[in-house]
Amino acid sequence: MVINTNIAASVSANNLDKSTSMLNASLARLSSGSKIVDASDDPAGLAESIELNAEIGQTTAANANVSNAVSFLQTQDGYLQQVGSALDQMATLATEAQDSTKTTAQVAGYQTEFNALAGYINSTSTETFNGVSLFGSSALTVTTDGNGGTFSMTAVDLTNTKYTTVTGSAVDGSGAVSLGTSTAVTDVSNAIAKLASDRASVGASEERLSFVGNNLSVLENNLSAAKSQISDVDVATESTNYAKFQILVQSGTAMLAQANQNPQTVLKLLQ
Repeated sequence: MVINTNIAASVSANNLDKSTSMLNASLARLSSGSKIVDASDDPAGLAESIELNAEIGQTTAANANVSNAVSFLQTQDGYLQQVGSALDQMATLATEAQDSTKTTAQVAGYQTEFNALAGYINSTSTETFNGVSLFGSSALTVTTDGNGGTFSMTAVDLTNTKYTTVTGSAVDGSGAVSLGTSTAVTDVSNAIAKLASDRASVGASEERLSFVGNNLSVLENNLSAAKSQISDVDVATESTNYAKFQILVQSGTAMLAQANQNPQTVLKLLQ
């Protein structure tokens, strides 16, 4: 039996130190909810989780862009619906004005209403969404994924000649563009055909972006699930480990105390 070096106590202290470190690590995982508390816990997993986290952020941002674009299109289509109603009424006025039994005063009344509706269409062409013009000749481009993919929405321009021609028409034959009621009817018909085409384009863009948004939502969920598998702690498993390390620390402490008592037996040999 040696006195100068207590081997049993040194081994017990070393084991206790390891158990304490594992207990502290387990406690850190449970308290943080993360499986990777320090980079040394899982260097490869940490690198992958960082990349996944960035991809999740990009996907979330792209999804927000798409949602805003869909709202833009819905707002745009809402205005176009009202423009369509105005054009329908203008078509009715232009046709009614051709009735030879109407007096000049009655036709003038039709012209007043026709002008008011034309003014509404002209004012709608300047409407904006969050400061961005709803109607213009330039198509807006939307970022549709985290890799920089884009989609260009078809431009809807209410200053197109099909629209400006009808807003300058006259049902009483006095218009600067249309010189007779029959021409006004043709102008309105052309504008309605153009509106139908524009609304179809808006609807197609909205449908496309809705599918893209749904896909981005699914992708975001899948990426989050993948990251969770790598970095999120399994509470059930870690709780079991925590209980195990607690027992090891307690038993290690008791054994270290016992090992420190062993040299006392040497004193009995010297008595």
